[in-house]
Formats: sequence, C-alpha cells, structure tokens
Amino acid sequence: MNSSVLLHLMVMLVQLWPYSPSTQSSSAQNTVQSFTAVRRVKRGWLWEPLFATEEQITPNPMYIGQLKSDLDKQDGKLKYNLTGEGAGNIFIINEDNGTIYAIQKLDREKKPFYILTAQAINRSTRLPVEPPLEFIIRVRDVNDNEPQFLDGPYVATVPEMSPEGTSVTQVTATDADDPSYGNSARLLYSLIQGQPYFSVEPKTGVIRMASHMDRETKDQYLVIIQAKDMVGQPGALSATATVTINLSDINDNPPKFQHRLYYMSVSEEAPVGTTVGKVFAEDSDTGDNAAMDYFIEADSSDTFSIITNNETQEGIVLLKKRVDYESQRRYSIEVKAVNRYIDERFLKEGPFEDTTIVKINVKDADEPPVFTLENYVMEIAEGAESGSLVGVVTARDPDDDNSPIRYSIVRSTLLKRLFSINEHNGAIITTEPLDREIASWHNITVTATETRNPEKISEANVYVQVLDVNDNAPEFPKDYETFVCENAFSGQLIQNISAVDRDDSAGGHHFNFSLAQEDANSSYFTVKDNQDNTAGIFTGKSGFRRQEQFFFYLPILIQDNGTPPLTSTNTLTVTVCDCDTEVNTFYCRYGAFMYSLGLSTEALVAVLACILIFLVFFLAIVTIRQQQKKKPPFSEKMEEFRENIVSYDDEGGGEEDTEAFDISALRTRTVVRMHKPRKKVASEIHSLYRQSLQVGPDSAIFRQFISEKLEEANTDPSVPPYDSLQTYAFEGTGSLAGSLSSLGSTTSDMDQSYDYLADWGPHFKQLAGMYSSHRTVGD
Repeated sequence: MNSSVLLHLMVMLVQLWPYSPSTQSSSAQNTVQSFTAVRRVKRGWLWEPLFATEEQITPNPMYIGQLKSDLDKQDGKLKYNLTGEGAGNIFIINEDNGTIYAIQKLDREKKPFYILTAQAINRSTRLPVEPPLEFIIRVRDVNDNEPQFLDGPYVATVPEMSPEGTSVTQVTATDADDPSYGNSARLLYSLIQGQPYFSVEPKTGVIRMASHMDRETKDQYLVIIQAKDMVGQPGALSATATVTINLSDINDNPPKFQHRLYYMSVSEEAPVGTTVGKVFAEDSDTGDNAAMDYFIEADSSDTFSIITNNETQEGIVLLKKRVDYESQRRYSIEVKAVNRYIDERFLKEGPFEDTTIVKINVKDADEPPVFTLENYVMEIAEGAESGSLVGVVTARDPDDDNSPIRYSIVRSTLLKRLFSINEHNGAIITTEPLDREIASWHNITVTATETRNPEKISEANVYVQVLDVNDNAPEFPKDYETFVCENAFSGQLIQNISAVDRDDSAGGHHFNFSLAQEDANSSYFTVKDNQDNTAGIFTGKSGFRRQEQFFFYLPILIQDNGTPPLTSTNTLTVTVCDCDTEVNTFYCRYGAFMYSLGLSTEALVAVLACILIFLVFFLAIVTIRQQQKKKPPFSEKMEEFRENIVSYDDEGGGEEDTEAFDISALRTRTVVRMHKPRKKVASEIHSLYRQSLQVGPDSAIFRQFISEKLEEANTDPSVPPYDSLQTYAFEGTGSLAGSLSSLGSTTSDMDQSYDYLADWGPHFKQLAGMYSSHRTVGD
C-alpha cells in the first residue's frame, strides 16, 4: 500500500478491557492516562481507534496520542485537522505534527465515547491528501462512583418465632460505574447492626432471620446494611441503608386470668339478665390472636351464664334464672377462657385456655308474694248459680311463710261483676250465672299483697273456661220465604230448611226435623228429614186455592242431640201464589204483601186501576205543556198585556245584582218625548239578551234601549206605563255561571222518552203502547 497514509498512534498502554458505554456521571479521580490502538485499514487509511481513561484534568492538557503520515516529510507541507464530537473544546490537535490532547475532564458516566474525523491537507493546494477518516475515542471507566440505595429506607414485617433462615426482605444498591470493566460496580453486602438476630447474604442483599424472636419481648428491630464496591477490596467505596423490621403477632400465648378467685353478689330481687360481675383473662397476643371466649363449667350454668365482650375481651356473668335467698345463698362456678383462634404449631406447648373460680353470694331482699303457679286454668259449667266455686289461687311470702296475704281481682269491671275472690284464702266464686254463648273464656288478673308491706304485690293470670250446657234449642238460621203455586202437584219440593244451635257439641250437631203433632195429620204438606241436618218441605196434595186459604203456617219440630236433648217449634209460613208456567216470584211476594195489609184481589185491582188513571192524567198534562211550548213566546197582542210580563234571565250574582241594570234612567225627568214606531217586544228582548251577555250593566246599548222604550211609552197614551215591564238581561259580574233563562232554551217535554213503561210489567202494557216511541199508528 505505497499510496496509503500510515497512521501511527503512539500508545502508552496501561489496561485493555472490552468497552460497554454508560450514561451515568460522577467525579473523576487522578489516574494515569492510557489508551490503546487497534490497527485497521479503511479506504486507503491505516488508522487505530483510541481508548482513553477518564481522569481529573490538570492545569496542562492531557496527551492522548500522535498522528503521523508516511507522506509527511516533516517539512511543514502537510496540515492535520480534527473535526467531530468534542473537537476544539475537549480534544485539540497539533496541526503540524498531529499530536492529540484532551483539554477537559473525560467522564464516562456522562459520555462514554466520541466520534471524530481526521484529515491530512496539503498546505499549498489546501486539498486533502487522503479522504477523511472517522474514528472513535472510547472513555474507559475508573471507580469514581459509590454505591447507592435508591429504595431506602426499608420497612419489613416478619412473623415472630419464625425459624432461622426465614427471608425477611431484600435490599439492593446500584453503582454508576461500568459493571463490565473491572470491579468498580461489583458490590458486596454486610451487616453493620442487627446481630445476632439477623443476617444478610453478601451477594444478593437478602436479609434472613438468625434466631427465634418473641414479639412480646421486642416487636421492632433496626438493622443497618452496608454495600461496598470493588468486592470489598481496599479503597472501595461504600454506602449504608437502614431497615426497620417489625415482628407480627402469632397466637403463641394462652390467656391468663388476673385472679384465681373472684367474688360477686346478686340480689334475689334481680331480674333475669342482670349483670352479676365481670372477669378478665390477659393475653399477650394482639388482634384476633388475643380473642377469647368464656364458658361456665360444672353444673352451676343453669343459674348463671357468661358472654364475651369482644371489644374489652371481658367475660360478663349474667343471671340466667331467678335466685332465692331462702333456697340457696351461695354459688360457686368455674369459668374458663379459651382462645378463639388456635395456631396448631403451638398446640404441643400446652392448652390455650385458663380457668378461675367465681363465688357468688345471694343478698336477701323483701320479696313480694309468690303464687304457686304463674297461670291458673279453671273450669265452671255455664248456668251455675251465683256463689259457685270456680277455683282457688294460692300465694306465699318467700321471706316469711307466716306472713298474711290479701287477694284481689283487678283490671276489668266486668270481671268484678261476674267473679269475686275471698281476700283471705284466694277462693274465686261467681257472682251471677255465666253464659257460654256470650263468652266461653274469661281472663282474670289476681293480685297478692303482703298485709305487713302493701308495696309488695305480685300478679297471676287466671283463665276461666265456661263449659257448655245444652241450654239452647235449635232454630231456623233465617226467616224462610216459602211459596206454593195453586197448580202445584203432590210431592213437589217447595223448600229446603236447616237449623243452627248456639250450644257446642263435641261430636258435632245432629238435628231431627218433623211436623208438630197438631199438624202431623195435615194432608197439605209433609216434612222429610234428610239426615244431614237439613229437611225438605213437600206438598201433600195437588192443587191449592188462594180464595180458600192464602197462607199456611207449618209448625216444624227441631230436636238436637244434646244431653238432655232440646226441641223447639219453628213456624214456616207458606204463601199460595197464582202461577203460570213460569212462576213470577216477585208478583207472588207483592200479592202476599197486599194480602197481609188486608186487601182482597178486587181491592188490589182497584188500586192498580187508580194508579193507571193517575199516570194517564199525568201524561196528558205533559202533552198539553209540550204543545203550548211550540207556540211563539210572544203573540201579536203582546202590547195588550205587556205590563204583566216578567222576564227572568238572571240566576243571581249576590250583591252585584244591583248592577243588573241602571234604573235611574226610569226616574229621569228630562227625557225628550218623541213618537217612534213600536218594535216587537219579543224580538227586542231577545236582541237585548244576546247583547247583555257581552256587555256589563253600564253598557251604552242597554241604557239606550231602556231610554227608547221609556220614551215610546210616554208618548203613546194607549199603552200601559213602560215601567211595569221588568226586563233582566244581565247576570251580574259576580257569577261565573251562564244564564238560566228559558228564552233561549230549545228543549221541551216532547224530547222525553217513555220507553221505560214497557219494563213495568204486563199491567202497564197498554200505557206503554200509548206513549212509547216504538208505538204503531194503530196504537
């Protein structure tokens, strides 16, 4: 390669390492400058890339290397140029001999390499001798960065009593130096504080348990970890981190009672549920591990119970059953506290429970009387005479059996009227006979009062059942309306009957039906007992005549199955009816009603005829009124009786009717009398009426009309005075209703329909034909 330029890089070689760029920055330390060159050929150039070690800049520039070309005869004809990253401000070149210097500090953590371009130029021609050559200067790392714990400070939690070697947490430090060059970034962890409880793995920084630790002894530890680079060799840089390690609780402690013996007391007057006292067992654990339940051992639990207060972890002893000082004055119970949640790993260390003894003394109190029973149930037959014994209640003074007791009945005044009690012995007696059908049970409240201390009172309930006695005969459940047709045939069923009994029957009621003895031989009707508490009434003959007998009264005997059996006679009224093929029950009932009033058939026909004549007369009047309404409301001779016309077209508006029209115009004396032709009064009234619906009482139209009519009346001597014609065409401003005047009405009695007469029955058939809208011409 005779035409190539030989680029010699004079190298002071100290270290040679593979390079990996890094962007982290740090302060440089004073080191010996070194670089190495690797020979390569490119485009006719022979060049060697440079490796420079970062160092602290001295006042003098640092020598990097020298460029020399085989075309350079050292006669000053060639000139060397350097361009690219850092050229001129970081790197400079001696353009005469090609020596390269660094004039600023090189920091690998800021910039790991630089790309530059070298040129050799002829000074005379200012042309390059060779094409430009690009090369790289790499900055080699030195240990100028100390480790750092970026995630600190650390907090970790580990269960107490964890076995040795249990992992607690891991700490990690970082080093900005190049991990691929030397040992600058190789860290080593050690424990400065925390022995002998914890240990740390040198390479990973994992902290582990070194011994068993009890949270109840100490629940928090402060551990200091150190990280050194250079694998801990002399001159290495280091950093420390603080780790706070908390011990979490586990259930490794059983509950312990504060006392081995507790003393409590309770009054014999205390009600069930009263708090007798509290016990407490301590547990060194916390949270759920300290939760416990209390129990009562032995056979005393039927009198007392215990519950757990989950907030205070106390055991509350409660009274489960009333205590009696006279019966038992002292109780001894055994209370046990047991952990609610047990860790099976510690079962071998013993049961997680504890027991204590609780002694309870019963305090004496003046108690009210005590009944032998809380509720008494007594029986008495109904109808028992006054003074009959119902039963006896008994109470005693629990403090003194010889203390006298006084009894009384309270609350209901009715019960006091029906019952009384002997205040000395508690015997309850009746004051009048009892009726089960009125009330089958009576609830009585009886009190017992100490004679020596009237404030001590107790109560008991007495339930008195009134036993049934067959004292009510059976009877019809209702009043039957029974009818038989004149053309009825023998053996025809005309009525089903039943019975009711107010008495009670244990086996159910059973009634027997029959005709009374005095009517048993009658051939008109028979009774058939259906043996199911019902019976049928049948005709005993064919044909009945209303003229001979309108009513039949059947005495029905009904007997119950009581002891002794009771019988009653119930009268069944049978009405004879004039029936066609379809029995008209309504007409039959109406005829029976008239007959009960003492009217015969002829009288009934006369009454119906009078009613018919009245209806014809009424309809005739209606027809005449309809024809009159067809005529015009005013005839041609209206002027002759105008003084008698009173037209009402106002329904009233209260006090504001005074504004209906202004009558002052009638009293004006300065009216000019001018003769004008008279108009039709009817048409004028209609016109005024329509106008008055749109204007008020002070309308000019209304006043003008009145003035004109007054003037005409004054100038015409042949007509009555006009002031006798009273016209009301204004309703007043106080009413919201429309006018009720009949002048504008178009309805008449001719619009009324009489079709409903066809629904009144055959007796009104002729009248319906006369006035029904569907009548024919022949009608």
